[in-house]
Amino acid sequence: MDKILVHGGRRLRGNVKISGSKNSALPILAATLLTKEPCTISRVPDLSDIHYMLTILSELGCEVERASGTVQIRAEKITTQAPYDIVRKMRASVCILGPLLGREHEATVSLPGGCVIGDRPIDLHLRGFESLGAAVKVSGGNVKVLAPKLTGATISLRSTFGSTVLGTGNVMMAAVLADGTTVIDGAAEEPEVVDLANFLIAMGAKIEGAGTRTITIEGVKELHGAEHEVIPDRIEAGTFLVAGAISGDEVTLHRVNPEHLQAVISPLREAGFHIESNGSKVSIAPGTKRRPLKLDTIPYPGFPTDMQAQMCALLANTDGISVVSEHVFPNRFMHVAELKRMGANIDLQGATAVITGVTQLSGAPVMASDLRASAALVLAGLQADGITEVNRVYHIDRGYESIDEKLNELGAEIERVKA
Repeated sequence: MDKILVHGGRRLRGNVKISGSKNSALPILAATLLTKEPCTISRVPDLSDIHYMLTILSELGCEVERASGTVQIRAEKITTQAPYDIVRKMRASVCILGPLLGREHEATVSLPGGCVIGDRPIDLHLRGFESLGAAVKVSGGNVKVLAPKLTGATISLRSTFGSTVLGTGNVMMAAVLADGTTVIDGAAEEPEVVDLANFLIAMGAKIEGAGTRTITIEGVKELHGAEHEVIPDRIEAGTFLVAGAISGDEVTLHRVNPEHLQAVISPLREAGFHIESNGSKVSIAPGTKRRPLKLDTIPYPGFPTDMQAQMCALLANTDGISVVSEHVFPNRFMHVAELKRMGANIDLQGATAVITGVTQLSGAPVMASDLRASAALVLAGLQADGITEVNRVYHIDRGYESIDEKLNELGAEIERVKA
């Protein structure tokens, strides 16, 4: 098992290329199950979660070829049961349920694993499948869905903590081959949902309203193969913007979509940083003084929960009192204890972190609890005095393509060593 050593105090400057979106690529790869014809997906990031998904597809019978960020998949003959040993490692593996149900009218998938960031049930996914006419059974750690026929319906995916991105994608993939019209009310508006919809449309699906709260799907008899390029990863881009804010002279991100980053760019500007965008580039440079913030995580287009931990790392070293409230995953503050080990002054009050900025963080051994917490601890290490030892970095490899190498190219000093 690897660990990362971050030598603090190095200034960042230069250019970094952002990878394709993990959260887009996973359901898009799953969607290739909807057709027997070959599909080609480009700009697929090299991540452990992607490896798990491709392994699952291979176990289901797909022919998978991968080279230089491009994946070719042919799902001509497939089975409908996914193995527990792989599914347990990644929550997003649940997104194979929708396409298997849509094409084969049945699927059996183990309840998925993933990050430990609180309760993330798949009840909404299953409710959507039931609305389409599927019978759902949860037994022995497995979810089985079965439908002799899928029929379009009006489905509500609204919940207490906002819309579900994976649930929206899952139901959308099941509905594209259903008889009649499906209307998803309370759909997730995230760019990743739009990206999946665009791929499905390229395959011959009839979908309108992706990117809004209401998506309408007119079922078709079959889908065909297609080519698609995955959108840039807005969370990786946001993470590098925060890295530039924490210890950068001027950092420029390439191959991004600035529109997808506005919820991160806006508070960084409010905190005093200079940010400019031009086409597919975004640059960040320091202002005269950092200012504290009040942040609330909410679904897109609001401030993303996946950027909460990284902003906590920035605000820990920002003069004044900042308040960060988590409205999507209320228990997503496991990084707070580790930041406090580095000298951060954070008072956790339920789902709200009150952060009193300190002059200097100190390097310390810390433990990554989930994907975004891992990134936050690396970012905190950039501004700490001494060496920060981040353990359990397999979390970070799930969602960041070569983050240590990219930061080193900007001027950081980061080592990856065996634990």
